[in-house]
Amino acid sequence: MPATAAKPEAASQCGALKGTLPPRMKVLHVTSRHRNGDWLAEAFAADSATQIMLEEVVGATAALIRLRDEVFDAVIVSHEPPVLDALDLVEGLRGGGHEEPMILLGSQPPQELDALCYEVGADDYCCVAETTVRGLLWKFARAIQRHQLQRENRRLVQADRQRLKQEHLEAQRLLEQQRLLITDLEVLKNPTSSSTPADELPEIDDCLAKAASSKIKAPLDLSESLVTHYRELLRTYVIMGVGNLASEMAELCELLATSEVSAQRALHLHVTVLEELVQGLGARSARHVMNRADLLVLEVMGYLADGYRQRYFERRNPPRQQTLPGFQAAA
Repeated sequence: MPATAAKPEAASQCGALKGTLPPRMKVLHVTSRHRNGDWLAEAFAADSATQIMLEEVVGATAALIRLRDEVFDAVIVSHEPPVLDALDLVEGLRGGGHEEPMILLGSQPPQELDALCYEVGADDYCCVAETTVRGLLWKFARAIQRHQLQRENRRLVQADRQRLKQEHLEAQRLLEQQRLLITDLEVLKNPTSSSTPADELPEIDDCLAKAASSKIKAPLDLSESLVTHYRELLRTYVIMGVGNLASEMAELCELLATSEVSAQRALHLHVTVLEELVQGLGARSARHVMNRADLLVLEVMGYLADGYRQRYFERRNPPRQQTLPGFQAAA
């Protein structure tokens, strides 16, 4: 393997345009008894681009022991069949859970081993007669970078899954609290329940546990068209947000007021439809849906309160036929 001596100017330009090599790398060299790795250590020492701490072991057993006891930035395996089959060794290491970057080094042309190298899980193959020291160093650097990105990607995926799980758990807790609120509204309608002593009131966790177990599966007692209307409105509201569905909101609340739907039944309708929507999210985030749903139910309750206030005013002050001038005495 010929050593390369790059000019300082060329090396700096290469580093600025295409990145830089790691300042040092700890590499494990797996070889056989028929050939030692002194020549490889001398080749690395001849190139001062980076510091290579090379450790040599003989055979697969010694390699397993060193990988168990030490952490290496990369592993280079000499392919010397039938004495040392690097393909079998790398496949066994990958099956055992070793994730270090692994590069095969042999005398066969690349076209004969490239595909087999990737199939067993190795990162690259280098032919001794066709590879320079600097080229091998860059293969190390790229393989190390690729494995670092893979580990970071797995960590981010795991963190994202954990975040989504926490969001769904929080959504379920909020739904249970809203169902508990429906139960509280039912208690307020029963005047005998207000005489319960304060020290006998259940704790909030007990209430949530009861709400979670019962889930208030009582029927909505509302028309299917009204439930469908609210379901479509909730889905549209999640997408469009506040202020874009004023006419639809007014129409819905007028329909609720006309049907004499109470606040408890309206909240029951909201929680039931919202629970169906959250369960249909799957692995998607539930935070946005819950935030928009909270705004929707707040707006619905506001419209509904205004509708019932207007109906109460109309009942207390019914319209009267005004008498024509000159008919007041007769009236």
